[in-house]
Parts: sequence; C-alpha cells; structure tokens
Amino acid sequence: MKKNIFLTLTVLTISLLMISCGGSKSLSETDTGDIPEWYLNTPTAENYIYEAASATSRDMDLALNKAETEARAKVGRTMEVKVNSMQKKFEEEVGEGENSEFLSQFTQATKVIVSTELTGSRVKEKMFVKDGSNWRCYVLMEYPIGSAQKAFLNKIKSNDALYTRFRSSDAMKEMEKDVEKYEEWKKNN
Repeated sequence: MKKNIFLTLTVLTISLLMISCGGSKSLSETDTGDIPEWYLNTPTAENYIYEAASATSRDMDLALNKAETEARAKVGRTMEVKVNSMQKKFEEEVGEGENSEFLSQFTQATKVIVSTELTGSRVKEKMFVKDGSNWRCYVLMEYPIGSAQKAFLNKIKSNDALYTRFRSSDAMKEMEKDVEKYEEWKKNN
C-alpha cells in the first residue's frame, strides 16, 4: 500500500514537473498550422499590391500596429526604394611559403530608404495568435495600384508646378535685367 502511494506520488510529481517545465512554445517554434496561408504565399493581383507582415507584443493592439507598419513599409519598398550599399574586401598574406598566413575580411552595409505616399492602403486580412504572454499578429496589407498611379501623377503635377514657378521667376529676372539694360542704353544715348 505504501509503495502504491509512493509510486502514485512520484508519477504525479514527475507529471507536474513535466507540465510546468514545458511552458509555452517560443515564437520561433510556432507550429506552421498557426500561420495563415496568405502570409506564407502572399497573393498577387493585377490591380493591387499585397504585402504580409507579422509582429509580436504583450499588448494585442501594439502587435497589430507593429505588423501594419511593417506591411506598409513593405508596400512602400515595392513601389519606391532608394538603396545605398557599400562593400569592402580586404585580403592579406603574411609570411612566405608554407608558413604564410592568409587573412581575409569582408564587410557589407546596406541602407534602404523609402519615402512614398500610400493613400488607400488598408488591412485586408489579420489574424492573432496567443503564445504564452505574447500576441503575434499577422497582417495582409492591400494597396490599389490605381491609388499609386494617382499619387504618382499628383507628384509629377506638383513638381511641374514648382518647376513652372521656378522658370517664371527666372524669366522675370531675365526680363528685369533686359529692362535695366534698356534703361542704361537709353540713358547713355
């Protein structure tokens, strides 16, 4: 009887330890069944740009905001991106023959800058997954290409308007110089 109670308590203790040590899985170990299909295979369409992103936070709304921001940044990078990149390679051989030592170092730095207007972008799909004390939010951002074209045309129009104003001020300066020359000529003749 004492052996059965001891055995039962031992099994119960081991079971409790296994359960408490297991805890929640880390976000990197999330079962792919939790990941939406539209995240794994981002949809494509003729009239839309789609980008998927995910983010985590202990606060559900913050996870959503972070995922939306990243998805919009991806849309912006799809539309317009300025990339600065630098690579450096250094190689040196010290010593002679079989006693020489070859040293090599490679460094790469890349900076991506995006600055574009995303009028009309919206969240098409979102999904939350609870993982321990964190929330992971998956977001699918949709951006109509018609809006992109409209924003691009507005940008061109605003640049044309600025250029026209600049040119008109140049023309005005040129005309003032011509008037001054004429006045000077009139004075001397």
